[in-house]
Amino acid sequence: MKTIVLAAITAAGLAIAAAPAIAQDASTMTFFVTSVGLGDGANLGGLAGADAHCQKLAEAAGSTGKTWAAYLSAEGVNAKDRIGAGPWQNFKGEVIATDVANLHSDANNITKQTALTEKGAVVNGRGDDPNQHDILTGTNADGTLAAGQTCGDWTLNGEGTAMLGHNDRMGPDTLATATSWNAAHPSRGCSQENLVGTGGAGFLYCFAAK
Repeated sequence: MKTIVLAAITAAGLAIAAAPAIAQDASTMTFFVTSVGLGDGANLGGLAGADAHCQKLAEAAGSTGKTWAAYLSAEGVNAKDRIGAGPWQNFKGEVIATDVANLHSDANNITKQTALTEKGAVVNGRGDDPNQHDILTGTNADGTLAAGQTCGDWTLNGEGTAMLGHNDRMGPDTLATATSWNAAHPSRGCSQENLVGTGGAGFLYCFAAK
């Protein structure tokens, strides 16, 4: 009898181990936060360099057939006009916004749990060590250019400043814009050290524009 019971338990364990995992991959992903920055502060090589970074990470994660754009504004360019029409969904298939208007409203679905990397990982936020919730945008809350806050249109790694968003939409109560995903506060400077010092790592939002 003991032999039969043990055999049944073993068989059940093998069946559980063989059960297929829930499919989660980058094939249908159209939005992510970069898992790494370029490492040179806010010097991204301009918009073209930032877009290339998004494209490279997306394709490495398994996303094919899409044209990726960084959510960044620059002189004469608004971030909201660079990212396509939507809808956009994360690595897990969760819709974060249905269109541009929804993305820039309080009804969007950007939170710490949904603003995932291209690998499906949660980005460290307020209360984590290190905090990396500052995302480079150079953008006002409505998706337009935050003038003078783009670190020289993403070519500077020293003096200057860049507008940042909080991907976890959290911050101190004393900061009225702390819950903004795209316009929380300016950086202390454009160097990697200054970006890290304000709670970031030079990460970007990436959207599948086509």
